[in-house]
Amino acid sequence: MSDSWDYAKAGLNLDAYAKTMAGIQPLLASTWRGGVIPPPFPARPGGKGSGGFASLFDLNKYTTTPYANPVLVNCTDGVGSKLKIAAMMRKYDTVGIDLVAMSVNDLICTGAEPLVFLDYIAMPDDDTSLTLELVTGIARGCRECGCALVGGETAILPEFYAPGDFDMAGFATGVVERDRVIDGSKIAPGDVLIALASSGLHSNGYSLARKVVFDAGKLDIGDHVPELGVSVGEALLRPTTLYAKPIRALLAQCPGGVTGLANITGGGVTDNLARILPPTSDARIDRSSWAMPPIFTWIQQLGNVAVTEMDRVFNCGVGFVVVVKANAADTALSLLRETGETAWVLGGITAGTAKVFLN
Repeated sequence: MSDSWDYAKAGLNLDAYAKTMAGIQPLLASTWRGGVIPPPFPARPGGKGSGGFASLFDLNKYTTTPYANPVLVNCTDGVGSKLKIAAMMRKYDTVGIDLVAMSVNDLICTGAEPLVFLDYIAMPDDDTSLTLELVTGIARGCRECGCALVGGETAILPEFYAPGDFDMAGFATGVVERDRVIDGSKIAPGDVLIALASSGLHSNGYSLARKVVFDAGKLDIGDHVPELGVSVGEALLRPTTLYAKPIRALLAQCPGGVTGLANITGGGVTDNLARILPPTSDARIDRSSWAMPPIFTWIQQLGNVAVTEMDRVFNCGVGFVVVVKANAADTALSLLRETGETAWVLGGITAGTAKVFLN
């Protein structure tokens, strides 16, 4: 007689899955903002019947000042191999912040206001504790950005992932008035570049960082790093800075003064800033305007990484760049600093051919 099979034996425990879904519902609700239409039925025992098949959002109720000609803005991204650090540390409540930041920091580069966020989490078996830790971080990031976490997908894939592995992806939608879209087309010679400091590596360059630290440096995740004052894991797991609130504040109080916005992710300052330059302008960055934070100099020295490679892999301390008209620079600096950001003049725009010079 053949063995009796069920879903749990195949790798997915439906009872555990329902428990996980029930635990997620309060985390989602904690992020909801004006415009979110909650599901009509409350959660039932076992987490069943707690939502529909898709989330609903009322564009007429999300703001006290309705948009005349709204344009939706959409972004998606992941956290990459930084997830390996979280697994090594067995600390999963901050990479959700990274997930939100990776999409929302891109989204705001258009001048958009973040509205909603969805997540995708995949793992080999249903780990309720892990899922709730991940979503706790996602919800925290959404609350900080004013972005509603309205749903997602938890995929249990026992034959796709090895035990202990998991992956995440995020999806953000925002809105911007059509005539206030920021795309870099208004950048012109004489404009000023303002930098916002990063919190560390953010979520880029971890394939190189892990090789340098663990292979070249022969360090363990818990080893103390005197140059940084924390352990290897603590230094590498520091969450990505969320720039939505300071940028939204700047755009509200300095309308017309901002001509470009760039999130500094993989590719560093030069590659990311080049993405928004018009064909008749260059960006000239003054390297002496800031000191590279210790985590970057530590990685550079530990792995004997060339300066040019550091520049094109890591943010090196510059997490976001704002391009403003010269007559708005002082105001923009003051506003950004008032929000708690470390901001400084990074350089300027000259006539050219859409190149970035880092000198």
